[in-house]
Amino acid sequence: MATSSDHPLHPTGSTGPSPLNGLLYGHIYSAAVRAVAVHRIADRLADGPRTVEELAQDSGLHADSLRRVLRLLAMHGLFSQDEKGAFGLTEAGRPLRSDVPGSQHAAALFITDEMLRRASYGITDVLRTGETPFEVAYGRPFFEHLAATPDARDLFDAGMASLSGRVVELVADSYAFPDGGTVVDVGGGRGGFLHAVLSREPGLNGVLFDRPDTVSDHLLDTAELTGRWSVVGGDFFSEVPAGGDLYLLKNILHDWDDEDCLRILGAIRGAAAPGTRLLVVDAVLPDNGDPHPAVELDMIMLMVLKGRERTAAEFESLLTRSGFRPNRVLPTPSLPSIIEAEAV
Repeated sequence: MATSSDHPLHPTGSTGPSPLNGLLYGHIYSAAVRAVAVHRIADRLADGPRTVEELAQDSGLHADSLRRVLRLLAMHGLFSQDEKGAFGLTEAGRPLRSDVPGSQHAAALFITDEMLRRASYGITDVLRTGETPFEVAYGRPFFEHLAATPDARDLFDAGMASLSGRVVELVADSYAFPDGGTVVDVGGGRGGFLHAVLSREPGLNGVLFDRPDTVSDHLLDTAELTGRWSVVGGDFFSEVPAGGDLYLLKNILHDWDDEDCLRILGAIRGAAAPGTRLLVVDAVLPDNGDPHPAVELDMIMLMVLKGRERTAAEFESLLTRSGFRPNRVLPTPSLPSIIEAEAV
């Protein structure tokens, strides 16, 4: 009988997985995370550890199968298992709860959804064809699919809000926003980032601009922002609200290829007076190819959209070609940086 040290699935000669094994098993880990997210296991552990039998009875699941999935995720630090076999939620697994600040529950459901899984299967072919895997799988571009599929659109919007979470606060804290005027958030989704900005500067007004179906479910109608915001639906490829003193583009340009980015930036430049500032909030890849967490995000762009993550030099080229003068790149404590530019 093969021992753990010579088992073909552990070619390193130890019980621990090699770096290659960790990658090979990646889809299994994400499937396990999805399973516990769908069945809200983390929520059921909010009050402390429970036996698998209790969890299974509470959720209508098969106890032995649940034990095996939780054992795998406990091995990777999301759950704990005590000497009596009861499972608890660790600090690392806490974001899987749906009812806590900074929840990643909706993000987990989106990232592990069939849409992205099907797109990932096309990575083999994109190396040969250059065609976007999502479009090959679904027969239409990603955002057209969302527009035609309400459930997918809702999943995407919730997932993006979940992924942003604490990020919007960290980014908003990283820039000295003006204490007056109007800030226009272009492609601002439901307004989480704009809300964070306006909350920090009581003298600022804001305009949330995005697809009509997205801004209809905005987050700006709170007591502290009363009378300081408006919502506009439209297409940022053709026209954006004019007269802003500051324009925001958070996690937008990485969704699009250079040609479409120039269209978006051109629409903003057409609405902005000379001297108006633009903040592009996106990950900035190192120019020298050093490892960076946004490289993983770049793979999602490759799978799903025609966009990409960019270096500072690539952002500078886009901005300059669109009538903006890049000023500086400000790092933040989160994944994205802030690229400040000025309309010329």
